[in-house]
Amino acid sequence: MSTMNISLPEPLKAFVEQQVAERGYGTSSEYVRELIRRDQDRQHLRALIVEGAESAPADVADAAYFERLRALARQPVDE
Repeated sequence: MSTMNISLPEPLKAFVEQQVAERGYGTSSEYVRELIRRDQDRQHLRALIVEGAESAPADVADAAYFERLRALARQPVDE
């Protein structure tokens, strides 16, 4: 694992230290890594939403649509 040093103004440093103490992180690095992972997840989700919004319209999701899905799910799996 590589190292990265960051500089924070005192109020942000105090906030990070408070989060580490109150939320069970072992170190400030663990807290920052978690924030970065969450941001990656958020960006990935946003990309999926944009991809879906740009895709062609799908079938209408009415009661009949969900009944067809249930029927497919009930079918035995061929092995």
